[in-house]
Amino acid sequence: MSLATAFPDVSGMRDYALDWALVDVETSGLVARRDRVLSVAVVTLGPDGEQTGEFSTLLDPGCDPGPVHVHGLTAGRLRGAPVFEQVAERIAAMLEGRVLVAHNAQFDYDFLAHEFARARRSLPVSRRLCTLALNRRVDPPTEDLRLGTLAAHYGVQQLRAHDALDDTRVLAGVLRGSLREAARLDLPLPLVSCPPRQDPRFAPKPPKTPCAFRNPGRLSPGGKLVQGMKVALTGETAVPRAELTERAVAAGLNVMTSVSRHTGVLVTNDPASGSAKARRAVAEGVPVIDERTFLRLLDDVRPGTPHGQSAASVPAPAAAPPEPAPATAGAPGTASPVDTAAERVADTTPAAPATPPRPKPKRASGPLTGRRVLALGGTHPQAAAARTRIVELGGAAAINLSAGVTDVVLLPGGDGDRRMRRITALEIPVHGADWLDAPTAAPGRERADDRRAPRVLPRGGVVDLPGQDVGALWSATASWAQQTACEIDVVAFSVDEDEQVSRDEDFVFYGAPENPGGTVRLLCDGPTEQTVTVDTGALPPAVRKVVVAAAVDGEPAFGDVGAVQITVGPDGGTAPLAQAVLDAATTERTMILAEIYRRGPLWRLRAVGQGYDHGLAELARGYGVDVAQE
Repeated sequence: MSLATAFPDVSGMRDYALDWALVDVETSGLVARRDRVLSVAVVTLGPDGEQTGEFSTLLDPGCDPGPVHVHGLTAGRLRGAPVFEQVAERIAAMLEGRVLVAHNAQFDYDFLAHEFARARRSLPVSRRLCTLALNRRVDPPTEDLRLGTLAAHYGVQQLRAHDALDDTRVLAGVLRGSLREAARLDLPLPLVSCPPRQDPRFAPKPPKTPCAFRNPGRLSPGGKLVQGMKVALTGETAVPRAELTERAVAAGLNVMTSVSRHTGVLVTNDPASGSAKARRAVAEGVPVIDERTFLRLLDDVRPGTPHGQSAASVPAPAAAPPEPAPATAGAPGTASPVDTAAERVADTTPAAPATPPRPKPKRASGPLTGRRVLALGGTHPQAAAARTRIVELGGAAAINLSAGVTDVVLLPGGDGDRRMRRITALEIPVHGADWLDAPTAAPGRERADDRRAPRVLPRGGVVDLPGQDVGALWSATASWAQQTACEIDVVAFSVDEDEQVSRDEDFVFYGAPENPGGTVRLLCDGPTEQTVTVDTGALPPAVRKVVVAAAVDGEPAFGDVGAVQITVGPDGGTAPLAQAVLDAATTERTMILAEIYRRGPLWRLRAVGQGYDHGLAELARGYGVDVAQE
C-alpha cells in the first residue's frame, strides 16, 4: 500500500517521499568494532511507500555467535552460511542512493560500516533515519518505543521478533505510520548525514587498560614517581616510544597523549623543541625530565592509591600537592547553587551505614500534572522563566511540537512562530502568558499514557537509577529545538574521584564516538538530538562519574539555541525514567547537562544545567584533556 493511498487525509507527504532502504541486523554482541553480524535483511521502498526489493541471509561470522537466547542463531545454524564479503556487493546495490532506515539506526549502521570495512569496501550510505528517534519526536501515546510496541500502535503485524527479515518488514509498516504522524505534526525528519566509514580509525582496536591508581599529583624535585602519576612523552627517544610506554604502564603509571595541569611529569630529551606538549608543560608549570632520568626513576616507583580507596588511608607520596581548582566561573568542579563541593564529596564516596539515605525527590504535582506545555516566543529569559513555572506547577515543559503536547503558551511574538498553523489545525489549546499565574485545565486534553510519563526533574534534581545489582545500559538523550544559528556537540567525560579523566580516551565526542571498552558511546540521532549511552555494569572502578555536556559550535551561545532537554532511561526504546529541561543564560557556550555517578553501590543521575562562557576546548582541559594537542 502506498503512502498516498494509505493516508489521503494528510497533506505534504511529498516532503517525505524518499527512496528508503530498511535494514535489520542480528549480531554476536553490542560493540561494532569487536562483534560480528550474524544475519542481515534489507527491504527497499520507493517514494510512494511501495516495496521494491527484499533480501536476507544468515552469515558465518567466524566467531562465537554470542547470546543465542536472544537471536536463536546457533553456531550449527550459521555453519555453511556465506561470509559477509560474499554478499557485500548485493547489499551495497540495495543501499546505494537510498536513505538507510533502522530502529536505533546508528547500531545497524555502525555494524554494517565495520563489516564493509573488513571486506575492504565503503558503505554506500550518505544519510540515515532512525525510527526510534523519529518517534521520540512524534511522541505517540504508547507505553514505550520498542519496535513491537510501535508496530501494535501503527497496526502492523509482528510474527517473529529478532528475526531480521520479519523485523525489517515490521519496520516498513512502522516507518509508514511514523511518516504519517510526522506529516500531521509538520515535523522535519531527523535525517543524519553519514561520514565515510572506511577510515582506518574504525578498524578494530584492542582496548587500553585503564590505570588502577588515583593521580597523586606532580613529581617533586628530587622525588620519586608514584603509581597513578600522569606521564606524557614528546620528541625523539633512544628507547622506542612503545617500549617506554609499556614499561611505564607496567610500573603503574598513567601514560597520557596530552599535557594538562594535572600531568605529573613530561619526559623529553629536548625541552626547547617547541612541541605542543612542551609548550603546554611550560605554561602549566609541569615538571620536565629527560629520558635517562625517567628510566632511572622507573626502577623505584612508589605504591599508589587504588581507585575507590581514600587517599587519606595511604601515606602521602613524595609529590607536589595537587593544584587547587581555578576560581574562574568556567572551571568544571567549582561549586554552583545546585552542586556544592560538599555534595560532590558525599555523592562520590560510599555512604556510611549509619548515615540515613537522602530522601528521593517526590514527583511534582499541581494544576499542570500530566500535561506537556510548549512555550512559544519571548526572549530567552522570558521563555526560561515560563518553562521553570510549568515545572513548578507539576507539568512537563516541551521544547518541540509533538503528539504529546497538551497546551501552548504564547509569549510576546509567539503568534508568529511557524508551528502555530499546525497547532491551530490540531486544536491544541493556546493560552496567554498570564495563564501560568492560575492555569485551568481544558477537559480531555490530558495525556492518556501516564504510565510511561517520565519523572520531571528541576535543575539540580537527582534520581536513583534502578535495577543496578548487575549494572545496566542507560541512555541520556539531549535534544533541542530546530534552529539554524549553529550546531551543537554533545560530549561525555568519564572521570575519577578527582574529577579527571584517567586516560585521554575517556573523552567521548563526535571525532571519537566511543571509549576503548565501548562502555560510553555517543550516538547521533538527528540534527537536534544526540545520545550518550553508559554501561554502568561494565565501567572500570576508576570511573566514578560520567559527565554529559553540550557545546555550541562557533560564536553563538545557548541564548541562540534555547532550552536543552535531557531524557534518561534504559537503552533500547524502553520508557524513559526522568527528564529535565535546562536553560542556560544567554552568553554560555558550553553547558554541563547531567552527571551519572556512583553513590556507594548504586548509580544516580543529576540534572545539572550549569553553563560556562568558554568553549569546548577549555571545558575539556578542566577535566584533564587538551583537545588541541597531537
